[in-house]
Amino acid sequence: MRCYAPQPMIKLIFCLRRRRELSREEFQQYWYTTHAPLVKERAAKIGARRYVQLHTSHDDLNEVLRLGRGGPEPYDGVAELWFDDRAALESAFSTADAREAGAALLADERNFIDLSRSPIWLAEERTVVPG
Repeated sequence: MRCYAPQPMIKLIFCLRRRRELSREEFQQYWYTTHAPLVKERAAKIGARRYVQLHTSHDDLNEVLRLGRGGPEPYDGVAELWFDDRAALESAFSTADAREAGAALLADERNFIDLSRSPIWLAEERTVVPG
């Protein structure tokens, strides 16, 4: 008898850098107060089970951490969209409603995100230290 692990959720990870004319505060305010409600309204249409925003803190310790590792400029935030599995993600975007919702979100992203400097990819979460 074979034992299969449950299929992991798929996350769409989007590392965000703001448009150059925006301060980090302006970027994060727009992202949370304007863009987040748009995502919330369209989450079911695009098949997203969860949406999380990680806002980069305004802390000198961030610069110490970056310099200690010789790292690049920090992101202004990271967005995570969670989907049940890859099939659910692909299925959701096969509908006209999902494509329309995705297009509306992308149009708004252009208002505050420097898309050319903001990587996006799919990932599977693997828990190492639970809790």
